[in-house]
Amino acid sequence: MDGERLAVSTESANGAAARFRAEAGTLYVVATPLGNLRDMTLRAVDILGSADVVAAEDTRVTAVLLRHFGITARPLSLHEHNEGQRVARIVDALRAGRSVALVSDAGTPAVSDPGARLVRGVRAAGFPVVPIPGANAAIAAISAAGLDAERYLLLGFLPASAKARRELVTSVAALPCALVIYEAPHRVAATAAALADILGGARELVVARELTKKFETITRLPLAEAASWFAAEPHRERGEFVLLVDVAPPLQARPPAAPLAPDAERWLRALVAELPPARAARVVAAVSGEPREVVYARALALKP
Repeated sequence: MDGERLAVSTESANGAAARFRAEAGTLYVVATPLGNLRDMTLRAVDILGSADVVAAEDTRVTAVLLRHFGITARPLSLHEHNEGQRVARIVDALRAGRSVALVSDAGTPAVSDPGARLVRGVRAAGFPVVPIPGANAAIAAISAAGLDAERYLLLGFLPASAKARRELVTSVAALPCALVIYEAPHRVAATAAALADILGGARELVVARELTKKFETITRLPLAEAASWFAAEPHRERGEFVLLVDVAPPLQARPPAAPLAPDAERWLRALVAELPPARAARVVAAVSGEPREVVYARALALKP
């Protein structure tokens, strides 16, 4: 779809590409690089260089970006704690005929970053919102992951509470799509372990770390091995992460479950009605002495 049409209206008579200029009374949602500054688009440079106001998640980060491209604008802060207050100010600026560019620290604004509330407010006030596409961490990770899934569900950052995190992941576990999750370094190992517990160890995990940066790493492994993979090297928990959990393997690919002792079977049947298969299997294996992988296979058979 993206390659079907190529706009040529921005070319001048001699074939040289014309520069874009931010138009009055318009909000531009501008994607910026994830890390490698060479990923900045020419159109993004044009808009940031001509906008009257640059609204930024962290003005210090954006100031470095602007200086690199020779842009002298002084950014205005717009982050999760003041976005509601900034909406009225930016709408007033648009009403006065000024142009505004919105950026986040990296990637595309309003995608698991501040900006959605501003976009809603600007649209409600009747002003145009123009996307300036570019880098996006989720899409970059998916493109290099080689997933089996044909559909993707972006969960963004999971809730900090273990209970809320479990409820969210459990609610989407059975969907026939890959799960796309953003994670911070101090939580990534715990999140990977929780995903294995909730979804089972058979699903494939792709860890995309520090995308476009010097220490970029893209690793694919079963969820069951995620905890040991992070523990093997301390540096593996450093940086910014996209975690991709591929679609569940087809039921027919699973080996037949071995029979359990009658008591273990009764306990497992009761528990899988209330818990994810991996968690139910862990409890039953602990109290019955049955091999955990055998109990887990049986749990999957009882509750796919």
